[in-house]
Amino acid sequence: MKRKTVLTLAVIAIALSFFVTPVGYWSKVWLMQIFASAPEIIKEPNQDKIAGYDWSLKDADWNYFNFEKSKGKPVFIHFWASWHLPSVSELADIQKLYEGFNEDVDFYVVTNEEREPVEEFMSENKFTFPITYRIVGEPAPLKIPEPSGTYIIDGQGRIAVKSVKNKDWYNDEIVSLLTKLTQ
Repeated sequence: MKRKTVLTLAVIAIALSFFVTPVGYWSKVWLMQIFASAPEIIKEPNQDKIAGYDWSLKDADWNYFNFEKSKGKPVFIHFWASWHLPSVSELADIQKLYEGFNEDVDFYVVTNEEREPVEEFMSENKFTFPITYRIVGEPAPLKIPEPSGTYIIDGQGRIAVKSVKNKDWYNDEIVSLLTKLTQ
């Protein structure tokens, strides 16, 4: 009886730690990364085109800029929030993509959160990709999804990937697509 009680208490402790401690938070992130599937690449005849490039945003220093600067370039846009677990689970893959393609692909990791929690989150996790702040109410050239929505747009403004779920972004198909878009 004593052994069964100890085992039961251990299972309860592990279950509680999964829900109320940082160990549980990162375990959930890890599980989401393991079970994330590769995003679907849209074939060229089925690709929609973005409405334009006129979109005002803010950079990490809170300076306004226009998305127009990315016209003619491949673009990776990811909408995320530091409180949204599925979008957080994708950021490690996005960091790897950024490290491999930041010279040739414009990365927009977009949030509508305040600067302080975002800067703290970026620092704690040692992410180096640029953060872009969305101006709420500002018209955008594409539909703004809930976190964790992502688009990959080619240099002609065609949407090659559109995803609204947790995905594995650092995989052979996406690396091949970005390589193709940068040539």
